Amino acid sequence: MKKIKNEVQLSKIAVVLGEKYAMNRGFKNFGATDSANQKCESLYRLLVSDKLVQPLAKDQESLVNMKHKLAIWVSKQLPENHPLLE
Repeated sequence: MKKIKNEVQLSKIAVVLGEKYAMNRGFKNFGATDSANQKCESLYRLLVSDKLVQPLAKDQESLVNMKHKLAIWVSKQLPENHPLLE
């Protein structure tokens, strides 16, 4: 997969927006003990089940690729003039 500029920052924003999306869908908040990796995987799977993110092939499901997909998703949610998209 091609690396996205500012991918780390975009994936962090994706977790924040994804948590809000999950709460609007009726899910409870993530616990204080949930790691960022657990959140990323849960949000990725939620977005795939809602058909907002194209699923990865089974042999390519890794945390790095899931974060990449979340970064792509959030880059489409942000306004065009957002500093991270430049």
